[in-house]
Amino acid sequence: MDGLSEHDARLLVRGGRRLEGEVVLSGAKNSALKLLAASLLTADPCVIRRVPRITDVGTMVTMLRALGAEVAGEDDALHVRAGAGLTGCAPYELVRTMRASIIVMGPLVARLGEATIAMPGGCNIGPRRIDFHIRGLEKLGARVDIDHGFIRVRSDGLRGAPVPLDYPSVGATENLLMAATAAEGETVIENAAREPEIMDLCAFLQGMGAEIEGAGTSTIRVAGGRPLHGVVHSVIADRVEAGTYLLMGAATQGRVSTLGLDPVHLGLFLAKLRAMGVQVDEGHERITVSRDGPLFPVDIATLPHPGFATDLQAQTMVLLTLAQGTSIVTENVFENRFVVVDELNRLGAGIETTGHHAVIAGPRSLSGTVVEAPDLRGGAALVTAGLIADGLTEVRGVHHIDRGYEDIMGKLRGLGADVLRSADGPRTGASTTASPPAGEVERARRT
Repeated sequence: MDGLSEHDARLLVRGGRRLEGEVVLSGAKNSALKLLAASLLTADPCVIRRVPRITDVGTMVTMLRALGAEVAGEDDALHVRAGAGLTGCAPYELVRTMRASIIVMGPLVARLGEATIAMPGGCNIGPRRIDFHIRGLEKLGARVDIDHGFIRVRSDGLRGAPVPLDYPSVGATENLLMAATAAEGETVIENAAREPEIMDLCAFLQGMGAEIEGAGTSTIRVAGGRPLHGVVHSVIADRVEAGTYLLMGAATQGRVSTLGLDPVHLGLFLAKLRAMGVQVDEGHERITVSRDGPLFPVDIATLPHPGFATDLQAQTMVLLTLAQGTSIVTENVFENRFVVVDELNRLGAGIETTGHHAVIAGPRSLSGTVVEAPDLRGGAALVTAGLIADGLTEVRGVHHIDRGYEDIMGKLRGLGADVLRSADGPRTGASTTASPPAGEVERARRT
């Protein structure tokens, strides 16, 4: 990345500036990765537009190529063609770095009748149950074996069936949706995830010729066995990126607008901001926040959509440190989401955790220091804290942030933030340039 070691890069954030302006949102990370996987369902070319330039997309591009697909790009689009050379074995070294890699299992079984996937890695935020994926595929007639850290799935022909999920897992819903397109007869996914990214995947599959009903509801029906063809599709805007910049604007008492996202995708989140005393204005694919008064404490519990998104929990805790009173945040999705608390407390946040509850007693005054991003969203929370802390905050582990935020430094500087990306730590008078896209994505775009 322009000479910076991926693991050495850090962001230097000087607090005290109000953020003002507009952010044009990138495509959703949590949708783009799944659409790229879905392109494996057909031998025809697929074009996916508004793909974010992030390292997780670079990893997925490398994965598709390792599986035998051709990937090229231009401007904001990636062109994928998974022709006759497609194989069903996902490389261990790629799967272990990104949990979302398991999403290729469904389309590979649908297309080839087999898939071998290493147990997934990624952010250390607690176990994400893969048994939902496995049991669902077994209900469709697949045979699944787990041996020495690998998941091997085989099928002589998938068959539609009712598939009740014990939990509305996003990944399991997506894997089953893709596998069900090849299953003979009707598949009914009950207690399905309802996230906007699920709806985007359904729209992509429908564009390929799949027959799907119930996207966005807890019951999704797929009439399988229809021939699938290529599609041109644009990724929806990233609601987590939107929420992150809106929180940054509110925290700095600025005025920030995000462009490109339907506000309904952040319904409960925006309601919580209003309850805290933040002014929120909604328009067509436009959300604006501003604040000129005190913040009030609120209680938050993360839940699957349409509940409060776990991916915005850490960043919201930073804003709650400014509230005049005590707030309680309950994490119901991932057990290790509070791993960032120790680093926030190094800045003076004073957050106490017990089990899956965090108690934030405000208002607190944060002071800059050196902190380490433990994961993607925790990294975004530390940057948010740096924007309101007194003095300079050095956020290390920026490779985590690069996994999900496209050009975070450039977008923050566009809002007036004092932020520098560096490989060597603080340097007086150092120049600032926006970091380029993830290398693998950029190479794909040049092909």
